[in-house]
Amino acid sequence: MPTLAATYRSPAPADPLPQPLPEPAVEDIRLEQVLGMLSEPLRLEIVQRLLLCSESYDQTCGWFGFDRPKSSLTHHFRALREAGIITQRQYGLERRSRVRLEDLEARFPGLVGLVLDWRPAGGVDRRPGRPGSA
Repeated sequence: MPTLAATYRSPAPADPLPQPLPEPAVEDIRLEQVLGMLSEPLRLEIVQRLLLCSESYDQTCGWFGFDRPKSSLTHHFRALREAGIITQRQYGLERRSRVRLEDLEARFPGLVGLVLDWRPAGGVDRRPGRPGSA
């Protein structure tokens, strides 16, 4: 299994973080909603990139470098948050995202490992350090 980004292996930053945007409580995260959100390849890639490549505690939408309209990305990130997969915090005008790793592992053991091992069908493996990665 690929290794989680360092930000998921270290404690939260000492600086106070903004409050998360509304998200479901851990016990309210539903498997059918999580699987529905992860069935869309772009959303699955967002979650995988956060887990593997995060350089800081949370990431802005622009960090991903997707060639998609901002409104489309906003929709995908909101859907992931509302399903309980990511948490988002508002920093001025930007929202930053982070996978709810501990919550997902508590609710659905092994799910994060599947996300980490995922490769696009017939596509290029874009995970860092993999042949053909970007």
